Amino acid sequence: MYAERADMPVQTLIELLRGKGAHADPVACVEDLSPEIAGRSIEHWPHTIWQLVCHMNYWMEYEINRIHGNPRPYPEHAAESWPVNAAPVDEGEWKAAVAQFANLLGQLKTIAASDSEVLERPVLPTGGPQDKLSSSVHAVLWQLVSHNSYHVGQIAMIRRALGVWPPRGGGDTW
Repeated sequence: MYAERADMPVQTLIELLRGKGAHADPVACVEDLSPEIAGRSIEHWPHTIWQLVCHMNYWMEYEINRIHGNPRPYPEHAAESWPVNAAPVDEGEWKAAVAQFANLLGQLKTIAASDSEVLERPVLPTGGPQDKLSSSVHAVLWQLVSHNSYHVGQIAMIRRALGVWPPRGGGDTW
């Protein structure tokens, strides 16, 4: 029923969730940062690392709930998926966001390792742009990998601009 299974291998999906191949490890890109660095703004950049992590957490949690049949309404405005503050309140809030980030990626990895019956299961729309498309668990996972890859790339560029690249966990330095 869903052709994406043949075109997008599950093992590749699992590897990309944690930054194999050309992708940076998303957790390594944020776990060694202080809350001050995570909340630092750069001129002409729309978001801080803190905001990017919270945004990815929002969408991973949203889609995990949708996959498990507990969907939330699709946000009316994009701003709902971004934190208002540019920086975490304190180190505890930053560490909690990073822990949530790692946990959500782990949940996605577990879902991605499911059997084909689970991966091919339809995921119901929630009133957003996906309503026009049929979707499977597998397709939603690939969408999340793409979304996270885009934003982790932004984090890598912000870190470079701030002079804190590569992360302690490693990353290409070109």
